[in-house]
Amino acid sequence: MKIENLVEEVKIIAKNAGVAIMDIYTDADLSKVVDYKADDSPLTLADEAADKVIKKGLEELSVQYPILSEEGKKMSYEERKDWNTFWLVDPLDGTKEFIKKNGQFTVNIALIKDHFTMMGVIYVPATDTFYYGSELGAFKEEGGEKTELKVNNKNTDRIAVRSASHASPEEDELLAKYDVKDSISKGSSLKFCMVAEGKADIYYRHGPTMEWDTGAGQAILEAAGGKVYKGNEEKERFNYNKENLLNGSFLCLGF
Repeated sequence: MKIENLVEEVKIIAKNAGVAIMDIYTDADLSKVVDYKADDSPLTLADEAADKVIKKGLEELSVQYPILSEEGKKMSYEERKDWNTFWLVDPLDGTKEFIKKNGQFTVNIALIKDHFTMMGVIYVPATDTFYYGSELGAFKEEGGEKTELKVNNKNTDRIAVRSASHASPEEDELLAKYDVKDSISKGSSLKFCMVAEGKADIYYRHGPTMEWDTGAGQAILEAAGGKVYKGNEEKERFNYNKENLLNGSFLCLGF
């Protein structure tokens, strides 16, 4: 399947998942049902509903790859270590934002090949907005309009995007090195999108995330001309299907 066709198919799947999420989000009773995983991260009915929609959609595609999802079956490294290409899915990224009812949550679907992002789709159900990226470029679709995304490439007076739910002193120290003059706050994978569309220039995350939190966002940002590095230095490109799915720090630059 051509990459442009695959992107369109995945956009449909992501939107269907978004519909399932919004059905619960707008239900006063169902949206309040929150469970907690072993790591104390929240789990809603919407997480589970979206995962079912995405799994079914991906399994019905003419091209078949394994699926690694936050809400799917937990897999050992032995089971996935030889995967060449696979889907990396976060059915509802920003569960805390979902619970807060601020609309800053997303559906994330990425295609990983040889440990690196190949394609990514992020859908924002609350605003019916798409961000997606591949070798064909990065784009945003909102209100019937499609816009190509390009990073800012600013040299001075940069803007940082920071987490709405997480922050650290280490982030302050690093941002000071990059002539950051202002910052904005966003939840979920929207932080990657802010850099990709030039509303921010840098995003540094010091605390832990999981691979499914970053795959789609990295694909979009890189397709827009940005970079995503391991740690806090501009050295090694961020990669996937590690033995431990827990991410370390990462640095996103739009210049």
